[in-house]
Amino acid sequence: MGLIRDLFPAAWKGFGITLETIGRKTFTQSYPEKGKEKVTAPRFHGRHQLNRWPDGLEKCVGCELCAWACPADAIYVEGASNTEEERFSPGERYGRVYQINYLRCILCGMCIEACPTRALTMTNDFKLADTTREKMIYTKDRLLAPLMPGMEEAPHPRRLGPDEQSYFLGLPPTGEVDARTPVADPQEGKR
Repeated sequence: MGLIRDLFPAAWKGFGITLETIGRKTFTQSYPEKGKEKVTAPRFHGRHQLNRWPDGLEKCVGCELCAWACPADAIYVEGASNTEEERFSPGERYGRVYQINYLRCILCGMCIEACPTRALTMTNDFKLADTTREKMIYTKDRLLAPLMPGMEEAPHPRRLGPDEQSYFLGLPPTGEVDARTPVADPQEGKR
């Protein structure tokens, strides 16, 4: 009985606060804020991207090292062999099937560290929400980098340089350095 008597004044005090705030003007903030795009840090781990060589061929060689390195088992890669009639990458193999399940992915970056050809990188794109589970599984067509001017959609033969060394250095048939791809100075490490 004593407990009820002690709570009764506290209850009326709470009702009094409620009555005071009923007449106040409310403050509502719209979300997301229109016109203000979030700026991420330069090394932010966002959506993945499969990169291309300057002639448009894919850098992925289907080695599946990214899938092996993924701690969340979010990547599925199925490699296949290139032929001279249908060449998707400059090497012997290419990633025929490439999928990343963003419902599982923890965006840790282990896959990009494991990639030997630098085919897989992470962008600053952080808006990954979608309406269905199927849309959260990104396939190769959604992961491939867009074609830049001068690139050609695969399959096609290698277009850069007469041999493999000049191809992998990114030299076009003119022999001059490609302006789109920065080339490291070979003398830089010897100084």
